[in-house]
Parts: sequence; structure tokens; C-alpha cells
Amino acid sequence: MTRLRRSDVARDDGSAVVEFVVLAVMIMVPLVYAAVVVLKVHSATYAAVTAAREAGRAYVTADTTSAASARARSAARIALADHGLPEPNLSIACVDGTCLAPGSGIRVEVRTEVPIPFSPFGDGRSVIPVSAIHQTRVDIYRRG
Repeated sequence: MTRLRRSDVARDDGSAVVEFVVLAVMIMVPLVYAAVVVLKVHSATYAAVTAAREAGRAYVTADTTSAASARARSAARIALADHGLPEPNLSIACVDGTCLAPGSGIRVEVRTEVPIPFSPFGDGRSVIPVSAIHQTRVDIYRRG
């Protein structure tokens, strides 16, 4: 039977700590990165929904269609800027009838892109598209 010398046993002391640190870093870094990306996309989705809702509200409370478009674009831009997102791609369509007639509907769609943090690509491939649609009605008691 072979006897273990004290020097043979001492060579392995501390290696478990090193292995734990290396494995923890290898597992935790990708998990933290994935969480950051998911949170950024969630924040952008919330911003797009808010921008669409506020653009719809601003549109239906305006007096003219030209003023309504300007107000809607401004409201969407402000809502997305609060979340640090770029200028939105905004489309507004009348659902039925004249746009600002009492009881008519307005459909607002906001599209934007979320840049992926710490992405190695700088050529536009490192974005995630986000969009939101909101439909609202003009007040039926509005003067037409």
C-alpha cells in the first residue's frame, strides 16, 4: 500500500476556489448580459406602447389634421426620448371616416429599434426592432 506524503496532498489545496471562480465567471457573465439585453428590449417595448398611446391621444385632441400630425409626432418623440431611444417611425391612419370626425377611429403605429449593448457589430445588424399599435376614437361629443 502506498502512503501519501504530506507534500502530495498539499499540492491540491486551493484549487477548488480557483475552479469555482472560473466557472462562476463563465456562467454569470453570459447570464448578466442576457438579462441586460432582455431588460433593454422590455424597456423599449414599454416606451413604444407609451409613445403610441400618447401619439393617439395627442392626435384626437387636435383641431386640424396638420396640427394633429405634428402633435402626435412630438408626443411619440418625447415618449421615446424619455427611454433614450432614437426618433420613431410613426404611421397614423384613419380607421373609418374622416380622421377628426366625432366617433371616427385613429390607428397609430410606432416602430423603433433597440441597440444591443456591447455588440461587436457596428453596421446596423446589432439592433432589435420593436413596434406598438394603438387604436383610439375621437370623442363623439367633439364639435365637428
